[in-house]
Amino acid sequence: MVSPKQPNVIVFLTDQQRHDTTGVHGCTLGLTPNFDRVAQEGTHIAKSFTCQPVCAPARACLQTGKYATQTGVWRNGYEPAAELPTLANYYNDAGYHTGYIGKWHLASTDHHGAVPRHLQGGYQSWLGANLLEFVSDAYDTRLWDQDGEEHQLPGYRVDALTDAAIRHIHERSKTNQPFFLFVSHLEPHHQNSRDDYPAPRGYEAEQATSKIPPDLRAGDSTAVQHWPGYCGMVKRLDESFGRMLDALESLGITDDTIVLFSSDHGNHFKTRNAEYKRSCHDASIRVPTAITGPGFEGGGRLKKLVSLVDLPPTLLAASGIDIPDTMEGRSILPLLQNNRAEWPEEVFVQISESQTGRAVRTERWKYSVRCPDVDDEGNPISQPTAETYIDDCLYDLKADPWELTNLVGYTSHADVVRVMRERLVRRMVAIGEPEPKFVDAPPTAPYEHIVSPEEAYA
Repeated sequence: MVSPKQPNVIVFLTDQQRHDTTGVHGCTLGLTPNFDRVAQEGTHIAKSFTCQPVCAPARACLQTGKYATQTGVWRNGYEPAAELPTLANYYNDAGYHTGYIGKWHLASTDHHGAVPRHLQGGYQSWLGANLLEFVSDAYDTRLWDQDGEEHQLPGYRVDALTDAAIRHIHERSKTNQPFFLFVSHLEPHHQNSRDDYPAPRGYEAEQATSKIPPDLRAGDSTAVQHWPGYCGMVKRLDESFGRMLDALESLGITDDTIVLFSSDHGNHFKTRNAEYKRSCHDASIRVPTAITGPGFEGGGRLKKLVSLVDLPPTLLAASGIDIPDTMEGRSILPLLQNNRAEWPEEVFVQISESQTGRAVRTERWKYSVRCPDVDDEGNPISQPTAETYIDDCLYDLKADPWELTNLVGYTSHADVVRVMRERLVRRMVAIGEPEPKFVDAPPTAPYEHIVSPEEAYA
């Protein structure tokens, strides 16, 4: 059993939220004052990236600290390997009460609403839906408890989930047992049945003239149609986040509670493929992340590149729970205590469904590859791994932060491709993937400036 002094832990997860919707990332729309305050007063993981830009795989990674292909959930619709421990299992073993509220998306597609008890990830308390986007709407929130009984909650969906979380926190605060609560929102994900972004009443109109980020102004972007509603959803999420923080304050447990805010992936509004994510671009993979509470107050702005798989070991370490050797991620706590702590120079990303792809991102460079195999209709074959990959994208993020100029195939950047491939292969092999073959992109006229090997390692 743990000491009652061990911290409570709350994860506040949004769905499909871009990092640049927040003030600390330069957004001038004033959508996220509560997130911004936590980032400034606690620890801001300023360069935070998902390791799989689609819902179920990312959530499996967050629950296990392993990469998607290692969990068995390398695409939507699959379930994690039964033998894999989740965050709930680790916290249960440490004497915590564990609770889950909201979207799950880690049961098979046979289960849209109620999730069978054996697929609830080991959480003791449960109020969720597997595919929340298919069984609810903005003002029609339906969740199921651990016994499969349906509950219809009043209010806008963000508020309904947050109200449930506040009730849960209130009840747990009456005990001496520490609690781990995972609150999983659907917003600002689109409403699948209509392919729109239903903000609370009046919030979309309020954002009608909001400035659209540069990467969303070209191509077949749906941002002109969807950005105002999306921003309205983000604003209401932040207001709910603030209400939850207020509840902690009113209950006198703020100083005893770690709170993590993050998202499973971002949103490129159909600028990179035919839907909203599933690409290597920062619009898909970079997410807002901040942590507050014991061990994280005054942590400042962390500049290292941090992956979603690093968040589970971070929470366990901050809770005084040993990090299992089976986790691929690592705790950020040493970085907060010693900026010279050893840390990878790149984050590794697996991509599925739109393609079988892999990517690595450093501070300056982004390199991605994709499997060339297609089916009889010319669509990419969806598979967990591939024997051969072709060059897909190369971006110089220093010169082109919005990733508008793909440099793949430029002979001037041959050394960059060589170095980034080495990084990619090392990360793939380290998690059990076979070492692949590569096909070079067709050579393209070079820039006047030949990028040096030294620059390739930047």
